[in-house]
Amino acid sequence: MTALSVNVNKIAVLRNSRGGTEPDVVRAARTCLSAGAHGITVHPRPDQRHIRTADVHALSALTRECGVELNLEGNPFAPPREGYPGFLALCDAVRPAQATLVPDADGQITSDHGFDFSRDMDRLQPLVAELKAMGCRVSLFVDAGCEGLAEAARVGADRVEIFTGPFAEAAARGDAATALALCARTAREAQALGLGVNAGHDLSQDNLGDFLTAVPGVLEVSIGHALIGEALYAGLERTVEAYLAILQAPAGAAR
Repeated sequence: MTALSVNVNKIAVLRNSRGGTEPDVVRAARTCLSAGAHGITVHPRPDQRHIRTADVHALSALTRECGVELNLEGNPFAPPREGYPGFLALCDAVRPAQATLVPDADGQITSDHGFDFSRDMDRLQPLVAELKAMGCRVSLFVDAGCEGLAEAARVGADRVEIFTGPFAEAAARGDAATALALCARTAREAQALGLGVNAGHDLSQDNLGDFLTAVPGVLEVSIGHALIGEALYAGLERTVEAYLAILQAPAGAAR
């Protein structure tokens, strides 16, 4: 079964909009895990607009207590600054089970593209080696249909995470076939290279079943924005349970 890692960034956005400690990011994460989620994802950014360094440490303690994985996402090239020690320094401090490397710039609202394999790999290779020496599984954020995927294996990555934003947009238009075919092709190519496959970005209850039916062997999906939005209406526990039901459904039983 594909694992569900819940991204709790949006809980921190709401907290930071008012200041103080509510809503509590750790309490929200604990609720997700109590409902059956398999792990927690966060993407601390240098501007600290949502998840902060202290949150990373607190969530690391929670996931260790609960015996589940912490997936820490971030741009390994972003320099440290006040309040943000840098992605590799954070990983060294908390030793997440998985480090997902994402090539996002400081000003981006959200991640919107994968690595350029013709440009980024030589810089990435020593960073991947450092993370693996820390005991982290390393995943690289990639575009569906990207060229040069063998470079991810060459630099030592364990997995790739397929950027599913374009698929989600196409699904919302009712025209997802081409995007799904690109995702499926990328997954098969990665697996043939010995890479595991994760997926994330704008996956929701409306499109997740179709995605998993079309794309083979996805090991983990990280879902945050849609899940937290849906939880405003249905509640966090019920929403996590609804996602788990989709993940448990037989192939071909997509909504």
